[in-house]
Parts: sequence; C-alpha cells; structure tokens
Amino acid sequence: MKHYDALVVGGGPAGSTTAYRLADAGASVLLVDKARFPRDKPCGGGLTMRAVRQCPVDPAPVVEEEIDVVELRFRFGTGVARQAREPVIWMTQRRHLDAFLLDAARERGVEVREGTSVDVKRIAADVIVGADGANGTTARAVGLGAGIVHGVAYEGNVPYGGLDRGRYARRAVVELADIQGGYGWVFPKGDHANIGVGGWQSEGPRLKDHLRRVCEAHGLEPEALESLRGHRLPLRLPGTPIAAGRALLVGDAAGLIDPVSGDGMYECFVSSRLAADAILDLLAGRAGSLAPYQAAIEAELASLHRASWLLKRALDRWPRASWRLARTALVWRTVERLLRGELESPDEQRGLARLPLRGLALLGR
Repeated sequence: MKHYDALVVGGGPAGSTTAYRLADAGASVLLVDKARFPRDKPCGGGLTMRAVRQCPVDPAPVVEEEIDVVELRFRFGTGVARQAREPVIWMTQRRHLDAFLLDAARERGVEVREGTSVDVKRIAADVIVGADGANGTTARAVGLGAGIVHGVAYEGNVPYGGLDRGRYARRAVVELADIQGGYGWVFPKGDHANIGVGGWQSEGPRLKDHLRRVCEAHGLEPEALESLRGHRLPLRLPGTPIAAGRALLVGDAAGLIDPVSGDGMYECFVSSRLAADAILDLLAGRAGSLAPYQAAIEAELASLHRASWLLKRALDRWPRASWRLARTALVWRTVERLLRGELESPDEQRGLARLPLRGLALLGR
C-alpha cells in the first residue's frame, strides 16, 4: 500500500489549496472527493479581495464580475449605495472555481481521486485533513468538530433576460430584512444573478417566504429562479476542537465561516495556509502534533469573528438602530478596508471610524 505524507478528504477550495501548499513544499499528498469535478456547490460565489490575497493560486481566470458598489437596504425600502475606490469582491461560480483550484493542485503534484469515498483509517498517511464541508464525515471519524452550530441558506439563479443587467452591474445588494441571523442578497454573475437568503437554522421553515419577498422587492416572480438549493452554514464556536494528534479540519468542515456575512472563502484560504504550516512542522519533526494549528486559527481569526458575532446579535436584537449605524459613511470606511484585506479585524480601525463600531458592539452585547 502506498504511503502518503497527507490525506486530504474533500476537493473544495480549503482542501485543494491545503493540498496545493503541501505539494508545493515537497510533501506527498492524496486528495479524495466523492464528487466528480466540475460540480455545483451552493454558495453566493463572492471572493472578497482579502480572500483573494490569501489564495495561493490567482483565481482571475474564473472571475465573472468585479464588484465596486455595495448597496445596503433596510426592510426592502430605504437604502444606501457605497462606492469603493477599487473592486472589493470578485464574483465567480463554485463549479468553475473549485475545478480550477483542484486542477492547480493536481498540476502541483497532488494525487487526486474523484468520485471516491474512503475510510480515513484505511489509508496509509501521516496526517489526515478533513476538508469535506458542512456535511462531511471526517470530523466525526477523527473526533473533532463537536460544538459547531449551523445557519441555513436558500438560493437560486435568474438569467438576465428576467432581470435588468444594468441595475446590478458591478453591484452587490444586501437586504437587511428581519431575517433572524442573516440577510438577503442579489449578486451579479456573468449571464445571471444569484439571489438568496440566509439565517439561523431555526429560520429554515421560513426561508422560502424570505426568498419570495427578496424576489418581489426586485421585481421578480419567485418562479423565475432556477437551480434552487438549500444548504447549511457551519459556525464554529470558540474552543471547538479542530485539531488533535495527526488530524485537523479546514474550511467549512471546521466551521470557519464569518458569523455575520456567512462568507467562508477568506477563512478557507487562511485555514489552508495555517494547516499546511502546522503539517509541515509535524512532518519535519519541529512539532509533536497538529495542536498548534488550532492556536494559530484562534490568533488569526478570533478578533474578526468576535466582532462578527456582536454585529450578528445587534442586527437580530436592534435591527433599526443597527441599520442606522451600519449605513453611515464611517462604517463603510471600515467595511471597505476589511473587504480589501487592509484590516484583519474591525479592532484595528482607528480614529472617528471607531465610534459607530463601538455603538454596534454595545448593541450586540
């Protein structure tokens, strides 16, 4: 039986970039995924520029739209549109992005097996990486991930024949619409727009109605949506174990999703970088286990996620007061810098722009 330095279970962005980084450093890597690529994946498909900065492969070839306007609306009425100095989000489709990143890993020397399920205990590998997402089984198999809670999302696509292309060009629309734990959105792509809603898992029974209201607010019949699908959003609580011994979790499998935005692409690339570092230290004998990975994740993401949890609670408890603060130019100054990767956390913001951030934090306590 062939022996590998690392077994990566899951070929999404977290798994493929972890494998890419390891192979690039000379490790032997086997990556398996039960699907065959390209395959679709429920996701809004936005890559913030801070996520792009963390990705080891330039995703520009699969980008369909650049976003430099963010429109924030409250209860489908009052809204504000903020213009960024440069693009803050690249829009793609996961079927294209994931296949692109997996091909990059394969070209770097990763052995890829598609359409394959494995028992992780029956593969000869020094390290196991769980990258099989919110519904994966690797976390349970290696005794990690207990303590992850979930949100839910429901989304579909509408071709531009049924939607005004000019209205949404280069613009991401976010609807703060009394959806507990979440929001609605309209994200433009190459030949269609992605329309969806997300919230706490308890909002599941109401998601179809929430999506209907978003569609109607944008002049669409809900029946016009194609490729409707729902999915879970895993949210890691502080202290949730994601590494032990010779196993670790990355990306969605680790619950590494921003609590307020539901975006996990930045966290996915950060976790793949930190996971590869920890694995290479273990393989080289510089560490006795993968436990340092969890500490590294906490150090890099805890401040950002703490602020996101506070904002999430503020929007749930005090929606109108939170909206009044969130719509200000001072808050946009911070949001733009976060999206571009110029700040790692709102805590790094200085000057007058900190005042509304403190107000939102107080509302979320």
